[in-house]
Order: sequence, then structure tokens, then C-alpha cells
Amino acid sequence: MAVRKSGPLDAMVGAKIRMFRINRGMSQTALAERVGVSFQQVQKYEKGANRVGASRLSQIASVLGITVGELFESSQEKTAAANSPVHLLAEPGALRVLKAYLRTNSRVRLAIAKLVESIADQKPTLQKSVIQKSGVQKSIVQKSIVEKSMTKASVARLDTATRGERRSSRART
Repeated sequence: MAVRKSGPLDAMVGAKIRMFRINRGMSQTALAERVGVSFQQVQKYEKGANRVGASRLSQIASVLGITVGELFESSQEKTAAANSPVHLLAEPGALRVLKAYLRTNSRVRLAIAKLVESIADQKPTLQKSVIQKSGVQKSIVQKSIVEKSMTKASVARLDTATRGERRSSRART
């Protein structure tokens, strides 16, 4: 008997299940109850650790209010799939951040985007320290903390923009 292993397509389908479930505001437990499996099984489906059978896939799609076809991505390229909005939204917390982002004004959005990009673009620097202990030199490599000055300046700009928005909203009322 052949051993069935999950593959990249199973992981992609699982990520889509997760994205649609979160978008519907449904917990793993609620989805599991409606489909007739444990929430641990739903976790395994979403991670791509377990394959989703055809009938179960149909049940999940029905509960989520989508077609089975929507769970399959049309792009075959791995790089395109890794950078697709669907894949990005499947990341934990991504949808929450995006929804909160949309509740802000355009000036704050710009500041948030610049802040996140500056943090993401920073590379931790390696710093070598030499310690002498009992006459023996030991070299220790330490990762430095992300440059605080750049991050603090970005947060300060964001805070200033937010305060300015609060002032202008008070003046309007």
C-alpha cells in the first residue's frame, strides 16, 4: 500500500482554508464542529500536515460559503505563489493588521508603511567581543538590537501624525 504524504498543494489549500476561515470570523473549533472533525484536525489541514479528502474539502468549502475551486490557486510558480496576496493574508495576524490599517487615515497609513518597511529592511549587525578568561581568549558573537534611534524616530513621526489627526478631528466637531 502506498504511503500518502501531503505536499505543497496540500499546504496551499490549507493556507486558503485558513484565510477564508479567518475572513469569515470563524474559529478552528467552529469550523471543526460544522465539518465533523476535531479542531486539531483543522489545524493539521491548515498547516498542510494532513491531506484534505475530496468530500471533506467539499464540506469545508460549503461551510465557508465558497466553491472548492476557490481553494486552489491558478498560479503554478512557487515564487508567484509565495508573493501572492492570498499567501500573504494567510500569515498569522496579517488580516488583523490590514483591517486595523484600513481604519486609519491616509497620513497615518503612510507613516505605518514607512515604519514597517524601515524595520523589515534593517539587518541585525554582528558584533564580536573578545573575553579573556584564565588567559584564554574567547570570541563571542552577539547580535545587536535593531537600531533603536531609527525605530524611535519612526514611532515619533507616527505619534506626531496621530496627534495632529486628533487635533484636526476635535476642531471639526
